[in-house]
Amino acid sequence: MSVDIGNRLRHLRLAHNLSQRELAKRAGVTNSTISLIESNSANPSVGALKRILDGIPIGLAEFFAFEPEAPKKAFYAAEELVEIGKGPISYRQIGENLFARSLQILKECYQPGADTGKVPLVHEGEEGGIVLTGRLEVTVDDERRILGPGDAYYFESRRPHRFRCVGPYPCEVISACTPPSF
Repeated sequence: MSVDIGNRLRHLRLAHNLSQRELAKRAGVTNSTISLIESNSANPSVGALKRILDGIPIGLAEFFAFEPEAPKKAFYAAEELVEIGKGPISYRQIGENLFARSLQILKECYQPGADTGKVPLVHEGEEGGIVLTGRLEVTVDDERRILGPGDAYYFESRRPHRFRCVGPYPCEVISACTPPSF
């Protein structure tokens, strides 16, 4: 059995009305540590998880026994999309709680020149998207394409990949990935 520590932590943090920064301060860790754990990009040691949970406060046993309800909301107004990006790349997510969800849907906006980084992204799952406006350079393995409005991509996420806005205008994309990876 696999436990989704990241989404479980995010759900509990939000249920206690704590920002990532506030929880990090209470736990004596950096807010990037909280962010990495919540995005399932880092697995905390038992000791580190205990320190973080003390900041909520909740015990380890209660954390692993806790089963939040799956979200039941079906419709979201534009202003209800949750910003999970930063800097020149905006990722607006449908729903703040992805606990027990197997699909993540994003409205992405890349400012001119914005890039996901020189180191390609690699994670489990699949992802796809459709470019709405602008031009997006997508690199998957050694293949690179420049996509414009109406063009799309879809690939297994364990293949090294990277995204970059090319041209003088922002690029907007609607994307989905499974399982949620942000």
